[in-house]
Amino acid sequence: MNADRIIRWFLWVYLIVVFGFVFMPIITSVIFSFNSDRFPTIPLGSFTLKWYQTVLNDPGFWDAAGTSLIVSVCSGVLATLIGFCTAYTDFRYHFRFKGAYIALALLPPTIPLIILALAMLAWLSRLNASGQVWSIIIAHTVLCAPFAMGVIRLRLQQMDPDLESAAWNLGASEWDAMRSVVLPFARPALVSAFCLTMAVSFDEFTVAWFVSGLNKTIPVAILEVLQGTVDPQINAIGSFVFLTSITLVIVAQLIFITRSNRSKLQ
Repeated sequence: MNADRIIRWFLWVYLIVVFGFVFMPIITSVIFSFNSDRFPTIPLGSFTLKWYQTVLNDPGFWDAAGTSLIVSVCSGVLATLIGFCTAYTDFRYHFRFKGAYIALALLPPTIPLIILALAMLAWLSRLNASGQVWSIIIAHTVLCAPFAMGVIRLRLQQMDPDLESAAWNLGASEWDAMRSVVLPFARPALVSAFCLTMAVSFDEFTVAWFVSGLNKTIPVAILEVLQGTVDPQINAIGSFVFLTSITLVIVAQLIFITRSNRSKLQ
């Protein structure tokens, strides 16, 4: 066995171990969501869908799911729009303190969530806006916009900067060049950024818990179920949240990679 094969096998084993370490708790939770026993013990009881039926028959779950859907979609749209504007500014223009501009745009995810949540609560309270659905949307947009910017910025860096100038020289206005050149090229990143920011917003708990008031998102509803009791419904809800989030992330990655590879072949 040559050295390259040994290294290849080592990398495969390492990859399996890492993915197993990350996903095993989630897989375990999904398995226990079909367990008839109330407590997650081994050996498992019989197979059941009782916990899913309990969740689906709970009006509170549907209210939280509706709130999470509204918040994640609106936050995704706004974060993608802001992320595109920020990334395009970085791509097209050169100005003084540009490094500080990029650092400031990427700042929110580097702040501890508890600090960001307290700051958003204090700011929204001064505006008499805390406890509203759109308060969560504002807070999640601030948190998610840097993720969108990172994805779109990566895509725009692959674009020939002379394409837009060529469109101008051919008589296109700045808006026409944006619509016919920049946006089509950036479309895979825009869709990917939207899916990614939706997933981040859908999963986010700390900020939503501080600013949501009575408008509970699914992560906040999970905390309320967990307080003071061990409820198997959590495994069922967690499986739903995981399936939704992982689907959005996979779709984002597939769209970005597929469209980027297709652009390189053209």
